[in-house]
Amino acid sequence: MSALINRQALLSRIAEALKSGRPRRFVQSVELILVLRDVDLTKSENRLNIIVPLPHPPEPNRVAAFAHGAFETAVRGAGVSAVITREQIEALAGSKRAVRRLAKQHDFFIAPPDLMPLLGRTIGPIFGPRGKMPEVVPPGADVRAAVDRLSRAVRIRLRNEPVVKVRVGSERQSPEEILKNVLIVIDEINKKFPIRQHLKKIYIKKTMGPPVRILPAEVLVKR
Repeated sequence: MSALINRQALLSRIAEALKSGRPRRFVQSVELILVLRDVDLTKSENRLNIIVPLPHPPEPNRVAAFAHGAFETAVRGAGVSAVITREQIEALAGSKRAVRRLAKQHDFFIAPPDLMPLLGRTIGPIFGPRGKMPEVVPPGADVRAAVDRLSRAVRIRLRNEPVVKVRVGSERQSPEEILKNVLIVIDEINKKFPIRQHLKKIYIKKTMGPPVRILPAEVLVKR
């Protein structure tokens, strides 16, 4: 995990965010917001859409599978939240409402390569802009491992504005667990945009809590 970050300094700000705000009648998520600078998003190579497994996910994601044949048999024993067969995929054609409902019901999707042309036609126009297109699982791959990875993952997206927003925990988790999740996300951003150059601000907040603003100078390890 990131050697660029003063962990103790960031940990104290995470603890501050967990304590802030009044109690709610539901379990609040903890969100990480990274504001970047000097990132030209008119260039497609600067946009991000990556999946990152967390060491301490707040809760398991719902992972559904588009499947047929041998792949359908494999996914039914792999812990997916739903299996959508070829016949069900074809039935989605022309029903935007059903496709939108499906996109909302699950966090991630997987599919074999040979179903992707059909999926591109039936769900692509709605799933694509939402970042919900299925992850392709090649023949012979460990389906259970793919499902397990996605069940622990978050999606990092950077499209129209230089801001990354990611759920990195819940208020039921310890500051230490949330810190480890945050460091994983920062490491991934640093691979594409070195944070010493591109990180402008950090915010940590609960769903209904006030944001705790963190300037890079507060948490970056001094050279």
